Amino acid sequence: MKQWTFITHHAAALVLMAKHPRITARELAQEVGVTERTIRMIIRDLEESGYIVKSREGRGALYTINPEIPLRHQTQNELAVGQLLSALGWISA
Repeated sequence: MKQWTFITHHAAALVLMAKHPRITARELAQEVGVTERTIRMIIRDLEESGYIVKSREGRGALYTINPEIPLRHQTQNELAVGQLLSALGWISA
């Protein structure tokens, strides 16, 4: 049987960044189950779309979530990404 999930790689990465703001790209890739190159493209997509702000903290990165941006799909764009993250266990600071 074909494997599939309800959560996309973008959403899985965003949830992990919300819960662990100092997670590394390598850790994200391992947790999501994709290559580090793919995770870097996902991070870039999320940053360019305004869902996250990536800032340098020492040698690592700090990810800040913008919970007010609407979801991208036309059937859910009345919901903010923070609502999705909350449903998936994120408690915003």
